[in-house]
Amino acid sequence: MLTLRGVETCYGSSQILFGIDLDIGTGQVATLLGRNGMGKTTTVRSILGLTPPRRGEITLEGRSLAGLPPYRIAQAGIGLVPEGRQIFPTLTVRENLIATARGDAPWTEARVMDLFPRLAERASQRAGTLSGGEQQMLAIGRALMTNPRLLILDEATEGLAPLIRAEIWRCIETLKAEGQSILLIDKNLDALLRLADRHHIIEKGRIVWTGNSPALAETPEVRERYLGV
Repeated sequence: MLTLRGVETCYGSSQILFGIDLDIGTGQVATLLGRNGMGKTTTVRSILGLTPPRRGEITLEGRSLAGLPPYRIAQAGIGLVPEGRQIFPTLTVRENLIATARGDAPWTEARVMDLFPRLAERASQRAGTLSGGEQQMLAIGRALMTNPRLLILDEATEGLAPLIRAEIWRCIETLKAEGQSILLIDKNLDALLRLADRHHIIEKGRIVWTGNSPALAETPEVRERYLGV
């Protein structure tokens, strides 16, 4: 599905990523883990063309994304739930969803409302007046409305109340059961170990460990060294 090989990315003269290799298979849930400032969000920005890599190759289903502008990468099938939500606050819930709608199926406004009944209750409410958790649901629904082949969630549960976090994880479990390919960036390791098929740990711009959930669960030294848990 998504493959990164030797990706190097800089901000001006400062190099952040040093030869990132990453693989996400079709229908797979993968994670990108690491402490703050290690390059997780820069990796996402590189995938989306927001901060184009200086070197390396990024392909989606065998198609190179090199040199494509961000809107073309989104059209190729990558949907993003960004850190900080970044919904359109002056638009209603329904208008936020319609704004990103692409294609007729499988994700429609009605189906997003079924996934998140709270959004149905607030369909005509301005998004900026929603609670933080409701805004996060809207951000996920908005990304799904693009009918993505790959969904990227960057810190989707950060700062949310426990009940809302549980609802977000329930949503991700539903998406996984339906075969949605997902890249997760989050700090809730217990949930990630339960949900994800494969994990990638990044340290100072390099992938330092890759493996499945049982392998990560059985290596506390890796979790303590790179994740602080």
